Amino acid sequence: MKLIDVTNSYRNLVDKQLENTDASYVKVYSLGKTLVVYSEAPKHTEVVIINKVREIKDFEINHVLTSLLDTGLSNPRLDVLKTKGVVELSLTHTPTEQSTK
Repeated sequence: MKLIDVTNSYRNLVDKQLENTDASYVKVYSLGKTLVVYSEAPKHTEVVIINKVREIKDFEINHVLTSLLDTGLSNPRLDVLKTKGVVELSLTHTPTEQSTK
């Protein structure tokens, strides 16, 4: 399973994300038919995993967590929101991480 950077194909999405949120950095990845939107803001990092055809699998969530956030589901700073075909992961930065961003 490989995350492929497809940011250039989603320029409009990236521009809207940067304009309308506190994000300062946005990347878009493909995980097969699943889209992964990664964004960094001063106090948190957000990852949204989207699949319009089926539910997001737990192994996909774990792969994204380890590949992009270098963490796991047990991290107390991680909030996970699951809905039909969408998973939102939000990782709150610690004060030392905030000062380095």
